[in-house]
Amino acid sequence: MEKRSVLVVLFDDVQSLDVTGPVEVFAGADKRPSPPFTYGIRTASLDGGPVRTSSGLTLVPDGTLDAYEAAPPHTLIVPGGQGTRRPDPARVDWLRAHAPRAERLVSVCTGALLLAEAGLLDGHRVTSHWSVCAQLARNHPEVHVDPDPIFVRDGRLATSAGVTAGIDLALALVEEDMGRETALVIARHLVVFLRRPGNQAQFSAQLAAQTAQREPLREVQQYITEHPDGDLSVEALAARARLSPRQFARAFRAETGMTPGRYVDRVRLEHARRLLEDTGDGVEEISRACGYGTPEAMRRAFTKALGAAPAEYRRRFHAPLTAR
Repeated sequence: MEKRSVLVVLFDDVQSLDVTGPVEVFAGADKRPSPPFTYGIRTASLDGGPVRTSSGLTLVPDGTLDAYEAAPPHTLIVPGGQGTRRPDPARVDWLRAHAPRAERLVSVCTGALLLAEAGLLDGHRVTSHWSVCAQLARNHPEVHVDPDPIFVRDGRLATSAGVTAGIDLALALVEEDMGRETALVIARHLVVFLRRPGNQAQFSAQLAAQTAQREPLREVQQYITEHPDGDLSVEALAARARLSPRQFARAFRAETGMTPGRYVDRVRLEHARRLLEDTGDGVEEISRACGYGTPEAMRRAFTKALGAAPAEYRRRFHAPLTAR
């Protein structure tokens, strides 16, 4: 039977879930009856010795990185973690010399920093954990960094955001290799969502914005989340915060990092996306429930933010409703 090798690079202060998450996904594919091929999963460090993860766990690799030079892996995975912040020059040199020979090159979380240091991301669109995207773009201006998606595919290169996004990316790769049914079985076994698309934002509107320091503004944030169909004009929200519209708009932006209107737009879009993904409600009903008023207004918002109309978004990402 054909075997597609998967090699995971290990190093001290690696994030353990960046390693075990994708490994569990690929291993799950191998356990399926009559798979079209199997994944040969191996781990390796520079010297072949055990590594200590950032959480204190010890991982014992299968061998040294040099042992795999003669037979390049089909998929090479570079995980993230604190160990990527001060990378070993020898590890970067190994990646520079040998990673281009892999058929598929994958980074999880801040593993993108190692690939960038090795010059392997130049000219490519990539993502990484939101906390390092600005640094990655600043230090490597030739790399096209997109901080929003949970993962990005660019040819043979695949990069993902933080931690659990590595599982999403691995599921997408298995779906590409073996089909949706296999990926769905693995997702169910791991009790994760198969349907999180790569262009889904790394974090919700509530996480994207800072939490306001003052209680009245925090209450306004909560109100917006719970009432996307309400009157969320600056004047109405300012009245709730017991401030003038000008004071409210200035304070909200200062404490959350975005204008009230931008925050409302994100909350409504996020709520509409969830309803399109999780329910069978009609577009007109959803547009009212999310404060858009009309399907046309929601269509404009979706097209501007996501490049797809609500109907197209639902077609691509709706989870089929199953009987319980």
